[in-house]
Amino acid sequence: MDPVRNTDKNQVISKEIRENEKIISERIGIGKSFDVGVRKLYILDKEIQFYFVNGLCDIQYIIELLKELMYLDSNERKKLHIKDQIENHLTHVQVEKVKTIDESITKMLSGLIFILIDGEEEALIVDVRSYPGRGPEEPDTERVVRGSRDGFTENIIENTALTRRRIRDENLRNEILQVGRRSKTDISLSYIDGVADPNLVEVIRKELQSIDIDGLTMADKVVEEFVVKQGFNPFPIVRYTERPDVAATHLLEGHVIVYVDSSPSVIIFPTTFFHHVQHAEEFRQAPMVGTFLRWVRFSGMMFSMFILPLWLLLVMNPNLIPEQLDFLGPNETTNIPIFIQMLFGELGIELLRMAAIHTPSPLATALGLVAALLIGEIAIEVGLLVPEVILYVAIGAIGMFATPSYELALALKIFRLLLLFIVFFFKAPGFIIGTTLLLLFLASKKSLNVPYLWPFIPFYPIAFMDILFRQAVPSKRKRPSIVQTKNPIKQGSS
Repeated sequence: MDPVRNTDKNQVISKEIRENEKIISERIGIGKSFDVGVRKLYILDKEIQFYFVNGLCDIQYIIELLKELMYLDSNERKKLHIKDQIENHLTHVQVEKVKTIDESITKMLSGLIFILIDGEEEALIVDVRSYPGRGPEEPDTERVVRGSRDGFTENIIENTALTRRRIRDENLRNEILQVGRRSKTDISLSYIDGVADPNLVEVIRKELQSIDIDGLTMADKVVEEFVVKQGFNPFPIVRYTERPDVAATHLLEGHVIVYVDSSPSVIIFPTTFFHHVQHAEEFRQAPMVGTFLRWVRFSGMMFSMFILPLWLLLVMNPNLIPEQLDFLGPNETTNIPIFIQMLFGELGIELLRMAAIHTPSPLATALGLVAALLIGEIAIEVGLLVPEVILYVAIGAIGMFATPSYELALALKIFRLLLLFIVFFFKAPGFIIGTTLLLLFLASKKSLNVPYLWPFIPFYPIAFMDILFRQAVPSKRKRPSIVQTKNPIKQGSS
């Protein structure tokens, strides 16, 4: 049977420290697991036990605590309330008390230490966490020319601090939860009280609390699948970001942020399709420049989605090509159908992308040269591919990489392949019907009761203009209506 289910979750701490020691040693494997340990000492004729996990604690903090207690033992007189004397000499800003063994062990496995005192029914918890990890570096997928260079890390404490540094509001709430029967992963539910919709906060909180799984090995992605129930829909329902300034902006608009420990990205609720096509760079430039960048990005996405199916349609139906565009057809022919060549090209681009991810950095340049100079050129020379196929496949790939959201880019690629098959089998009617079905599919989706294509469907003219044109910040006086914020007018607006 599952040992997790057999554990008494409400087992209280006994006054007999030996009894506690026996139970704790069996549960956490002291003597078997090298990274969990206990330090025993006598202070004022009372036995004290420190329980800790190597690698998650700052050992220097623990040494300072031990020094302070040893100083207490050598210089203070024994009084009636020994626990109070010990507690008063714990030189740390975060000290709390717990009454159960299970809660003590959970805190210890999170990087804190707990202290047992013989004859006491409470454990003292001291936060001495020092998680291994990297510094806040700029995320690779959300780089900007101008702007902050810090990014989220795998440490949830650092991540919430990076956001609070930008929002020094007393109403910013960071609620901590633990999810996973075995992993007990820390999750922070963050929102601004008085701005975020309390119903939305409550829905997300209940969804997080109802997650029943052994562990969150894939961190925030597992949380997303439990909360939004995405199923087989390839389009992203939530937005991920690794930039603290982007997360802070959404908090101020009334969104809810979920941080998951060990993940360098956070989840933004709720979001629409158009949240995934905006980039921080647009807001670091003048409104006109930001609008230009946004339109270029939109154009790249449209080219990425439709250029291959459209070109295939024109090749299969030359009578549809206007006289001014006669050059669009292939200048050369091979024994391999154009449709098969496109599939080869798409597969080749995808393999190169995957290879680039798994290739060590010193070899990445060599991989690019091999792909460009050898594979592409030789494929043309031997007649496997015509140059036009490589051109349009490359344009589609560039448009994919120009999409800010990696998840959205992959979804668009899947639908582009589906549209290629539909055009190949059903020609012009297939292209029209396939595009219509894609639009209807997106229009039918919702993210936490928010229409996925808002403000296009349903149509909200003012909000839609804000999508098309990057407006100056002083002119944007209201928060988005989709978040149903309690305070629709931004602070400082008149």
